[in-house]
Amino acid sequence: MSPAPDERDRIRAAMDRILQGTAQHSNGALTIVALAQEAGVPRNALTQRHLDLKNDFYVQVRARGQTPDSEIRLRRQIVKLKELRSKDATELAQLRTDVEHLVRAVNQLTAHNRQLLHALSQPAPPVQALPTQPHPGRSL
Repeated sequence: MSPAPDERDRIRAAMDRILQGTAQHSNGALTIVALAQEAGVPRNALTQRHLDLKNDFYVQVRARGQTPDSEIRLRRQIVKLKELRSKDATELAQLRTDVEHLVRAVNQLTAHNRQLLHALSQPAPPVQALPTQPHPGRSL
């Protein structure tokens, strides 16, 4: 499907309306999605066919001292991701410490188990059951 002959003109007019704050067909956000909606063209018209207009739009946004909405959202997301990464690093360090402690405990229990199994395998095992004593206040 070939682009409409007036597509570039519609995009330029939409850029002017958005940058002047008078959007008619979109929410007026400083994004390519809003620009495409405002111009009545598919988004890929700006991302594939008219890259020069897309780049010009962002240049004009920055020249006015504004930050494109997409950049603002990405910056917020970067902050959140850095926070998550920091939390993950802390959790990972704790998990590594926990693993070291658990490995030590398993090794100690394995050694103790070997000792008990060896003691039980002897002809006269040194391990003897103690006689049970009744609890005070209980009648048997």
